[in-house]
Amino acid sequence: QVQLVESGGGLVQAGDSLRLSCAASGRIFSSYVMAWFRQAPGKERDFVAAISWGGGRSYYGDSVKGRFTISRDYAKATMYLQMNSLKPEDTAVYYCTADPAGYTGSNPSRYDYWGQGTQVTVSS
Repeated sequence: QVQLVESGGGLVQAGDSLRLSCAASGRIFSSYVMAWFRQAPGKERDFVAAISWGGGRSYYGDSVKGRFTISRDYAKATMYLQMNSLKPEDTAVYYCTADPAGYTGSNPSRYDYWGQGTQVTVSS
């Protein structure tokens, strides 16, 4: 079993930056992929970014390319999401997730483990 705990959410203004963290416990193998999704009220859960745990290769959703950066600290078993130039449309609950099979796509049902989420609110 893998447990994921997100932190770092909050209320910021448009144009500000924020860094989210996801601390993982349990057995995380190099084959895992970890990712961030987000969900705004009344909307579907959307793919934000993913990273391969072993090699560190990253993948991004179109709406965040060039503004968000995903990274991981292998030794600390922690994943990060650096969010710059935040916009009001980035407001959502952000979820950390992991997939043991190495899936890097945008279908949330393919990911096995989920954190409880952290709220990010961007005011205009």
